[in-house]
Amino acid sequence: MSASLRVEGLRAGYGQAMVLDDIDMTIEPGEVIAVVGANGAGKSTLLNAIAGAVMPASGSILLDGENITACAAHELPRKGLALVPEGGRLFPFMTVADNLELGGFSLPDRRGIAARMEEVMELFPILRERRDQLAGHLSGGERQMCAIARSVMCRPKLLMLDEPSVGLSPKMVGQVFALVQSLASREGLTVMLVEQNVAEALEVSDRAYVLDHGRIVRTGKSSDLMDDPAIQSAYMGL
Repeated sequence: MSASLRVEGLRAGYGQAMVLDDIDMTIEPGEVIAVVGANGAGKSTLLNAIAGAVMPASGSILLDGENITACAAHELPRKGLALVPEGGRLFPFMTVADNLELGGFSLPDRRGIAARMEEVMELFPILRERRDQLAGHLSGGERQMCAIARSVMCRPKLLMLDEPSVGLSPKMVGQVFALVQSLASREGLTVMLVEQNVAEALEVSDRAYVLDHGRIVRTGKSSDLMDDPAIQSAYMGL
């Protein structure tokens, strides 16, 4: 099951310092959307505002038409929204299985958590092999997969990922992005991907928004942006 997202006139930041200015964006059910831009453009702040970790100063956020602007972060998994934060933020001294179980806290009972964990292990076979291993002992790529798996434990309709390629080898980056595409298809997810690796993000997404100094300066089909000389020059080193 997938969800729609609508952001209207969003302004958000930290204290008196506004990072985002008048953000409007729409994501249709089942789309994979990339938000790209330079470091410091406001990409992570946008995800954190949608996920309830940063309270907007003004504007609205609607998930499947429901206004979630004032919702606390812990309420949103039950509404179908999950965030994979930058770096994954696993609990390193807990096992892979325990980290995954925490991701299912919004499911109704322990039987439901156990059943969902089996489904997730099917999606992430390497985690079945590592299920009793401490998360802190995983490789960088395995930690990112575990973080994504933990987020899909709650059966989200909208999955948001913050810089999933950070710190990974080029080969592992490709595997993680392929996994994101597979999840979107197999789980029927809407995906919002924030990424500095612009070429990879445009490759796996349907549409993209270009964020610069807290404002959306371009939007369009990812294939069109990929071929745009201005985007290539500014963000892809071409």
